[in-house]
Amino acid sequence: MSTAASPKPPRNTAPFSAFERMIAWRYLRPGRKEGFISVIAGFSFLGIALGVATLIIVMSVMNGFRHELLSRVLGFNGHVFVLGVGGKVGGYDPMAKRIAKLPGVTSVQPVVDGQVLAAAKNQQTGAFVRGIRLADLNRLLKPSVKGLSGKQRRDSLLSAGSTKNFRGKTVIVGYRMAIRLNIRVGDAVRLISPRGPPNPLGAPLPRIGTFRVIGTFDFGMSEYDRGYVFMPLKTAQVFFFHRGTVSNIEVRVAKPVEAEAIAQQIVNLRLRNVRIRTWQEVHSTFVGALKVERNVMFLILTLIIVVAAFNIISSLIMLVKDKTQAIAILRTMGATRLSIMRIFFLSGASIGILGTLIGAAMGLAVTDNIADIKEWLEGVIDNKLFPSEVYFLSRLPALIDWSEVSQVVGMGLGLSFLATVYPSWRAARLDPVEALRYE
Repeated sequence: MSTAASPKPPRNTAPFSAFERMIAWRYLRPGRKEGFISVIAGFSFLGIALGVATLIIVMSVMNGFRHELLSRVLGFNGHVFVLGVGGKVGGYDPMAKRIAKLPGVTSVQPVVDGQVLAAAKNQQTGAFVRGIRLADLNRLLKPSVKGLSGKQRRDSLLSAGSTKNFRGKTVIVGYRMAIRLNIRVGDAVRLISPRGPPNPLGAPLPRIGTFRVIGTFDFGMSEYDRGYVFMPLKTAQVFFFHRGTVSNIEVRVAKPVEAEAIAQQIVNLRLRNVRIRTWQEVHSTFVGALKVERNVMFLILTLIIVVAAFNIISSLIMLVKDKTQAIAILRTMGATRLSIMRIFFLSGASIGILGTLIGAAMGLAVTDNIADIKEWLEGVIDNKLFPSEVYFLSRLPALIDWSEVSQVVGMGLGLSFLATVYPSWRAARLDPVEALRYE
């Protein structure tokens, strides 16, 4: 008669045993003699939570600024520029038709650019005139303009007036410029160009023209809203002496990030007396400044989490010193060095884990409501926190990058885990005989 083998007791597969979790939790609770240690642990928790939350909020706001600025810059300007060698592009219609046939090109618009002084009702301001065709203007000012991400803008860009009478000596100005000059739709504005016909000595004379305002636009970026004027292309050609020529040809593509590939296709067309530039080259300083600022802010704010991690080290070292006798008793009762190391690792890691998770929740909550918080703070202090004249945008954007949030959370957890290694190892290396001898 065979007897069945007795079943083996199930092995504990949890990373920490119930005994280790109980002791670690007991050490986290403040006792009568560990008040100062608990204060340091509390500051460590707050430091990690605030560091993670601040990093997520600031990086989300900077991502929002970068996305909005680039989207509006690319929505207003072209993605690839065909520039004339001598500042003028001749035969632009055949060129535009050839470029429009390339795959990935959504529109091609010849433009005439020029700087003027705009004056009306005893007010003056500098302006940048863009001569453009009516079809291209309608395409630009309608809410389907796409930016860097390819998503459609939903705000109405033509804030007043209409483009149906966009011909002859008419203009459409930014609404901030209209406020500056105190003009409305139907008023007249004088544009003074420094490049006019030459005088008998050969020096250029200023050219002055009076134009009727038929509309105002709101692009949501103060630099454009206060400094740009749209003029019919043929009128601009006459006003700026571009008869039969344009300043450049702007090419818009379906995916702005692929502008360099489209630019190479345009180069392969072997157009004469032109040079090709992409938006990355034209706005390289602007894009580079945004990237550098973002990296520097990430580095600076990471130091907050690093300092909090050092606080965890100091609090655990003090806890180990205070619990020397308890560690010796646990060792004599059979606890292994690995078990002691796990207890203190769990004590320190709990601070980092809770601080990181709560900080991430706080950061995401504030980011989702950043606009409401901004308006509330402006109402409290009765002042604008982010004036559009300085920060270019009329609202405070925030864009959550979940991969970036994951990196921040991972960094917070990783630094917290690393901060517990040395104190835990030191606790495990204590000799119980030596510890109890001097107690």
